[in-house]
Amino acid sequence: MAPTPPAGTPPVRDRILAAAGELFYAEGIRAVSADKIIAAASTTKVTFYRYFPTKDDLVAGYLDAQSDRIREAAARLPADPCQALAALADAMGTEACRPGFRGCPFINAAAEYPAADHPVRAAVERHRNWFHGLVADLAARLGAEDPQQAADQLVMLRDGAMVHGYVSDPTGVGPSLLQAGRAVLQLHLPAGTALR
Repeated sequence: MAPTPPAGTPPVRDRILAAAGELFYAEGIRAVSADKIIAAASTTKVTFYRYFPTKDDLVAGYLDAQSDRIREAAARLPADPCQALAALADAMGTEACRPGFRGCPFINAAAEYPAADHPVRAAVERHRNWFHGLVADLAARLGAEDPQQAADQLVMLRDGAMVHGYVSDPTGVGPSLLQAGRAVLQLHLPAGTALR
């Protein structure tokens, strides 16, 4: 029987997702067993499987929770599109310098689940489509002539920055991402238009 969690503990589903998130991110998704998550969440197998009938359901739930967290943060971006893009670059630089940083959880999950039609890949795609849309909207508001292509290139820069932050010295990720992003955006603005 699982130990009784202390008073004020988040609801069971939230505890399971929090435990899974920490373990998946630190150790890799496929390396973490359901039993390890059940123990970390102080729950029972019956309760665990009531919320997440399969590990795929849990992984998708974990990714959706990560996406929700990022969307909530994005809702607080400055209204000015140039400032918003700069804030995104700064946030990514800060994230890359966080102790225990292991790269982007969505890129990591995609690497562990290579089949394009897998439910985990669908969760990855949902987030990436949203993020691409956010960046394309900001690029369009800046006056980019092809905001979709600009977003493609900016998201590629972001992905590279996340990998670089994990495998190399992360201290320059934010400033480098901002500088490279400004150069990409400048290419997409009408001739004679300068970024603020």
